[in-house]
Amino acid sequence: MKKLLSVGIFVMAVGLCAAAPQPAGIFGHNMVLQRDRAVPVWGWVEPGQAVRVAFGGQEVVAVTDESGKWMVTLKAMPASAEPREMTISGGGTNNPTVLTNVVVGEVWLCSGQSNMEWPLARATNGKAETAAADFPMIRHIKVGAGASPTPMRDVKAVWQVCSRQTAARFTAVGYFFGRRLHKELDVPIGLIGSNWGGTRIEPWTPPVGFRAVPELKAISDKVDATDPTSAAGSAVYRKVIADIKDWVPKAEGALDVGAVPPPMPRLPVVGRGQQAPTMIYNGRIHPLIPYALRGAIWYQGESNGSEGEIYLHKMKALISGWRSLWGYEFPFYYVQLANFGAPNKKPQGGDGYAGVRDAQRRALSIPKTGMAVIIDIGLARNIHPPNKQDVGTRLALWALAKEYGREKLIYSGPLYKSHRIEGDAIHVAFSHVGSGLMIGSKTGLKPVVEQEVGFPGDGDEASLKQFAIAGRDKTWHWAEAEIDGDTVVVRCAAVPDPVAVRYAYRHNPAGCNLYNLEGLPAAPFRTDDW
Repeated sequence: MKKLLSVGIFVMAVGLCAAAPQPAGIFGHNMVLQRDRAVPVWGWVEPGQAVRVAFGGQEVVAVTDESGKWMVTLKAMPASAEPREMTISGGGTNNPTVLTNVVVGEVWLCSGQSNMEWPLARATNGKAETAAADFPMIRHIKVGAGASPTPMRDVKAVWQVCSRQTAARFTAVGYFFGRRLHKELDVPIGLIGSNWGGTRIEPWTPPVGFRAVPELKAISDKVDATDPTSAAGSAVYRKVIADIKDWVPKAEGALDVGAVPPPMPRLPVVGRGQQAPTMIYNGRIHPLIPYALRGAIWYQGESNGSEGEIYLHKMKALISGWRSLWGYEFPFYYVQLANFGAPNKKPQGGDGYAGVRDAQRRALSIPKTGMAVIIDIGLARNIHPPNKQDVGTRLALWALAKEYGREKLIYSGPLYKSHRIEGDAIHVAFSHVGSGLMIGSKTGLKPVVEQEVGFPGDGDEASLKQFAIAGRDKTWHWAEAEIDGDTVVVRCAAVPDPVAVRYAYRHNPAGCNLYNLEGLPAAPFRTDDW
């Protein structure tokens, strides 16, 4: 009897000491789950354990693999603002993990560099905006893991309910984006803030993204040489292992005679620091996959600001890579860089951000993408324009129109479509003209105001700015431009036979003022490839 009692006490003790199954760090109290899509839930406990996840009337069971990982998939659910519990039980313990105040709505990944990381408290009117941030159905989680040469398993992060006590540190762009969606859709909004100031696009991109773009083969080869799952990477690792085996007796021999051993062969790394390809993806994106989300918003490019077409290929790699790993073609909306720096008065432009903005414009050819143009809200001496309200709103317009059925909504400013040459003039046609084209003026957070075209010489006339034109000699001249219906007619007396036109194609195109009547600015463009 004593022996049986001892066994019983031992079994009870084992049960009490057994660890409860823990979900991945992206799951937590106050989180938002994506509506209308299957929801994977995963985590870790001891190998070979059964784990049960219960939420919203569903119960799903999985068994952990040899590494201790478990994953279940909840069936798609409608949006719900009802605070509910997710219970994760099993793993040899009677103490389940219970996540509280869980809601179902729309989840967006908010990524990029410092202009996406920029907190609400430092946006225009940040103190007042924070004081008014009483939206308990908007939730935010900040992913804070660092860079890593290999994919990290997990992150530590906390979901926060939006309130005047918590919102100050939310991504401002994400907040204004989410606030507009919440007000329009009346569903919970989840914002995953995975961003890092001063970072290039390459470290955010996974290996599979680089492999998908032939123009980036040099980067792909470098990444593959350090990836043990690739043939090239495996060969490199095996070579290093062989070198280490050869090094060991040499090191021991050196010690036997009191000498310093030769340097030990090092394992391969793609680079040092957070700017190396894949490094931030490994630390801040990989641990989030496959958390169900609606899409991503992206504000980055300043750190690649001197690039041109190559940035287009890097965007293709980033977007296709993320979509491939999540397993579906989610929408990806991004911000074209704002005007910044000292104005360049040369008509040819092409300096600073001109090339990367053109690459961003051309990235609209990637399916299910959209671009918020903010060429009118930047500051010459501040790379972080505090007006994040217009940025978030313009991103939200794309989402509302393309993802949420607001088909009649004008969601983009004029985008270059085509041009034709007639005599001494180039006629430029645009898509997204809305109710029509106009000359506009933007001041702070105020809506864009139309400037009336007056009579020449009356001192009050408005005219289109930042258009330049060139002939076959490829010499650029400032041009006169006027609106003609849904087109802009551009000409210059010094160029009787024009062949190409540029608009706002410079680092800081101060004074650019082409809008549609809905107050959305035209994107900079060029018709040449010189």
